[in-house]
Amino acid sequence: MAFITSHQSAPASFFDRVSAAISSIKQARRDQRMFRKTLSELRALSDRELSDLGLSRSNLFEVAQNSVYKK
Repeated sequence: MAFITSHQSAPASFFDRVSAAISSIKQARRDQRMFRKTLSELRALSDRELSDLGLSRSNLFEVAQNSVYKK
């Protein structure tokens, strides 16, 4: 004898959708702050320090972006 159980999830309530949107916005703002902080710290390094890390000033933006957004 076989039984089939089917679960159908209820659509998200308005409150759940608003809460998810607010959480998404908060996370985006945290990521943006972290990006700006990371970029600022990288720009504060001397050319020698950047060279030791294998970086150049021309790719700092990309490095900071990858660090924050490509987790």
